[in-house]
Amino acid sequence: MSVQIENNPLKFARKILSDLRASEDMGLLKCVQCGMCTSTCPGAKNSDYNPRGMVEKVLEGEESIISDEEIWNCFYCYTCHSVCPVGNNPCEINQILRGIAIDKGIANDKVGSFAGYGDSFLTIGIGAMPKSFFMELNEDIEGWLDFKSKLEEIREELGLGSITISNESIEEINTLLKKVGFNKRIEELKK
Repeated sequence: MSVQIENNPLKFARKILSDLRASEDMGLLKCVQCGMCTSTCPGAKNSDYNPRGMVEKVLEGEESIISDEEIWNCFYCYTCHSVCPVGNNPCEINQILRGIAIDKGIANDKVGSFAGYGDSFLTIGIGAMPKSFFMELNEDIEGWLDFKSKLEEIREELGLGSITISNESIEEINTLLKKVGFNKRIEELKK
């Protein structure tokens, strides 16, 4: 079903272009629907994701694209942008669509599991993989848990500093994140 904003299909495209995350030279309105983006997209090769189709829906004013499960199959590799003959950036458009979906609360099932990643910024000052992923990752990568438990030793052997941040720095990071509402956003994702 096609859902359009009023009678002006480009109103949705202009909403995308005016988003804070949109680069000035995104090229959305220059899209000629050639399909180069889809022909090189790893997400399209491994799923039903179609960057050209996504851009087409945006240009036609179909806001329903933000509810499309397939927008979550973009890898953000920017291959689409690198081959576009008019400089369009479907990857960036996808990021904005996902942001709209998150803002509308229709994507929490897609990003809720990453709330633990956000929690790590608040507790240890850096992004860290949520512990809920550890066992799954260990199944995919043999010895990963052992590696994770010895990470500080490995870093020391390589002459790298510790990944641990000082408490003072963590407090400063927390202050900044709270001022921009990061902690509230994480709490919303957990719901």
